[in-house]
Amino acid sequence: MTPRPSSSGPDPKKTAEEKSAAKKAAPPQKAVAQKKTAKATPAKKVPAKKTTAAKTTAVKKAAVKKAVSKKATAKTSKKAPAKKAPAATVPAPAEVAASPVLDPVDRERLLAGTHHDPHSVLGAHRIPGGVAFRALRPYARGVTVLSGELRAELHDDGGGFFSALLPLTEVPAYRLLVTYDGTVQEVEDPYRFLPTLGDLDLHLIGEGRHEQLWQALGAHPTTHEGVPGTRFTVWAPNARGVRVAAGFNFWDGTGHPMRSLGATGVWELFLPGVGAGELYKFEITRPDGSRTFRADPLARRTEVPPATSSVVHASDYTWGDEEWLARRAEAPAHEAPMSVYEVHLPSWRPGLTYRELAEQLPAYVGDLGFTHVELMPVAEHPFGGSWGYQVTGFYAPTARLGDPDDFKYLVDALHRAGIGVLMDWVPAHFPRDDWALAEFDGRPLYEHTDPLRAAHPDWGTLEFDFGRREVRNFLVANAVYWCEEFHIDGLRVDAVASMLYLDYSREPGQWTPNEHGGRENLDAVAFLQEMNATVYRRVPGVVTVAEESTAWDGVTRATHHKGPSGFGGLGFGLKWNMGWMHDSLQYMSHEPVHRKYHHGEMTFSMVYAYSENYVLPISHDEVVHGKQSLVSKMPGDWWQQRANERAYLGFMWAHPGKQLLFMGQEFAQGAEWSEARGPDWWLLDPQYGAAADHRGVLDLVRDLNTVYRDTPALWQRDTHPAGFAWVVGDAAEDNVLAFLRLDADGTPLLAVSNFSPVVRTDYRLGVPDEVPAWHEVLNTDAARYGGGDVGNPDPVKPEPQGWHGRPASIRLTLPPLATVWLRPA
Repeated sequence: MTPRPSSSGPDPKKTAEEKSAAKKAAPPQKAVAQKKTAKATPAKKVPAKKTTAAKTTAVKKAAVKKAVSKKATAKTSKKAPAKKAPAATVPAPAEVAASPVLDPVDRERLLAGTHHDPHSVLGAHRIPGGVAFRALRPYARGVTVLSGELRAELHDDGGGFFSALLPLTEVPAYRLLVTYDGTVQEVEDPYRFLPTLGDLDLHLIGEGRHEQLWQALGAHPTTHEGVPGTRFTVWAPNARGVRVAAGFNFWDGTGHPMRSLGATGVWELFLPGVGAGELYKFEITRPDGSRTFRADPLARRTEVPPATSSVVHASDYTWGDEEWLARRAEAPAHEAPMSVYEVHLPSWRPGLTYRELAEQLPAYVGDLGFTHVELMPVAEHPFGGSWGYQVTGFYAPTARLGDPDDFKYLVDALHRAGIGVLMDWVPAHFPRDDWALAEFDGRPLYEHTDPLRAAHPDWGTLEFDFGRREVRNFLVANAVYWCEEFHIDGLRVDAVASMLYLDYSREPGQWTPNEHGGRENLDAVAFLQEMNATVYRRVPGVVTVAEESTAWDGVTRATHHKGPSGFGGLGFGLKWNMGWMHDSLQYMSHEPVHRKYHHGEMTFSMVYAYSENYVLPISHDEVVHGKQSLVSKMPGDWWQQRANERAYLGFMWAHPGKQLLFMGQEFAQGAEWSEARGPDWWLLDPQYGAAADHRGVLDLVRDLNTVYRDTPALWQRDTHPAGFAWVVGDAAEDNVLAFLRLDADGTPLLAVSNFSPVVRTDYRLGVPDEVPAWHEVLNTDAARYGGGDVGNPDPVKPEPQGWHGRPASIRLTLPPLATVWLRPA
């Protein structure tokens, strides 16, 4: 992961006068999708007009009118003010009427954006003398209440407020006719609706146990009380007030304050007539009275970066992967074949959208025989150079490549091609952008309140407060969201080590021990356990994978099983084997003449191979930032470099554990990966003189995957010691490694690697005596891969001579810098 600058996304900043002029030119009709994304200056306050009691009574009587005809009702799209109907005669109220004019305190709080319950004062309410109608419509020239044949013009109280008292006994069903310069809109009143969230949702949110949080919070097009619109909800417990600022209100939230729903910290507002595609943010008044415009933490769609607004989204995607989902839970991941192709979607084929990738990526991956792809983070992130590892939109696929339904189309296409989809997930930290999660409502909310605990020492980001139940809920639900809504088959959890240790990358004095005096982050442990338990319970067939680089005990152990450290397991399905990756690449980087002194780097992994369920990763992190590409790590000339890579891949695919290979390494790309250009596909162009060299490695990867998937010995017992047996692990002088892999029935595969540059003829290896003959099923030195074609073309029969502690032995020809696989003939 790389540090990243703050987003450069635009923020709309307009004075009240500019907004007024804008509205005259382009009045707020139906959902104007404007590409504007941030702070708006609130409308200037206008003092209420003073009226005498007599004048007020006269206004009330004159306000109630009969509609001349249905044509007098102006529709939303009309461009001219509606004609007024003649006033109706209304009996004078029998009791002393209360004033409908808003209390000065409520008025001030609404204008300042600090009102917790705007629905209690706006809309229609029974008061002594009838029903008071109040509306806050900045820049409106007039507001009229429509109810059946009733038309009642509200009094302009100044500052965007309108009110009237109508002598009615009950609150009627009504709409508002709002007049602006040059246009009239007939609309529903948002402040006549009951809350859209029920007690159960609020209870679960308060308890931090809402496993489908995305269905409760965020922006959701819905029909409420028979009226279509969008429900806006956000968790902001420290806010003094929250308003919806959007394209449809010209980024001035004054007229759309939200209500606080009790002690949960949730704010809510249903806006009739607002639909999918609208841009919006939340205008939050902080505890100190200042305001901030924030993207929705649970937005399911965003603008294309560097723009930063959230987008109202409604999915209409129809899935076609029922067959895939039905069978993906047939076997647990650690007992099934898994070879993974890691992809950075924006740069795999630069310029392609999700749907265009769906036409190419499944075909390419399927042709090479990989069982899964692993997508580097697809959640929205403002800086492309972070590769997605610094997330601002945890519930939104990046808009760079399309909308959420387009991403579903890509996942669906991969599934229909028989390819599983893993996704990198980043719950450890988030960037400090002032329009995103950092001090979201004016105080630390998603981050820890202790600045030392909040600041991530390596990436300049903020760490989540895993001890806060609402934050844990936000993340646990997010894991479930990707699996349930996007049919993701697994989550590779990034930077787990940084979460587990309080002293991670911190010096003495920069961290505080836990309650037991230890360095373990107990809150993070509890979070990871809860996340894994919840995902596995809710979504059968998925797998979670930890990128954990330390020797933490029980990463892939069940959460209810305690280990020697006293902790229950973290509950992951698989763990990246960073030790194997580091040691084996270190060995391969040495000249063959020196490898005998580093032989243990290739055998040490088997000392701990069954302590966890492992993935063997050659990921993006190993081929960037001066680390060189895989083939360039190898010593020797160009022929030897490719031979070394082929031998290494053959060893890797035979070693216990699942395989992961980053894009570009499958055809021996010589340059480091760059997100700006992606893989060097031109190396495979037949017009390029050395294309055959690169195509040879590509053909090897295809054959490795084919034989691997067809050979249960290579994957069925990856996590069982009985699935592996050394033939010879101490032949350091020869640079030779040989071992058996065995399936559940005991059927073996013999893998032999010769990491020296010389041919070894009649090389004797001990083998089981029950196998009558062995035949070579894969040889990385084959001519079609670019090798010298040295090998064992004929079946090899065992001899009764014992060797390596076994009753029989075979004599093989070992090609130089190569790996061969043999199976019973």
